[in-house]
Amino acid sequence: MNIRILMAAAPLVWFSCQLQAGEADQAHLRVLEASCAACHGYNGNSVGGTPVLAGLDRSHFILQMQSFRNGSRSSTVMHHHAKGLTEAEIEQLADYFSAQPRATAAALQPLGGL
Repeated sequence: MNIRILMAAAPLVWFSCQLQAGEADQAHLRVLEASCAACHGYNGNSVGGTPVLAGLDRSHFILQMQSFRNGSRSSTVMHHHAKGLTEAEIEQLADYFSAQPRATAAALQPLGGL
């Protein structure tokens, strides 16, 4: 095979691999976020009892998760969740939740009759 063809194709192969890695990262982030949604609501908009994560300052989120991980902040279950996350995953979640708009309480109420 011609070396020029291989050299010309190399950037396309690299870009394809990067795209697939990015898609995998996004899928992994969605799985992590779905775990948070069980208590903190869709996109981090809790409807009661647990803190709202949507729109939370990125640095504050990271600090709280690190505090749960090292035990300096007590909790019932968050220390277990935080210990299961890598620093990179905590940063990804911080980016995700800081970018989510906070919903008003009225917008989060269940529909009548359901």
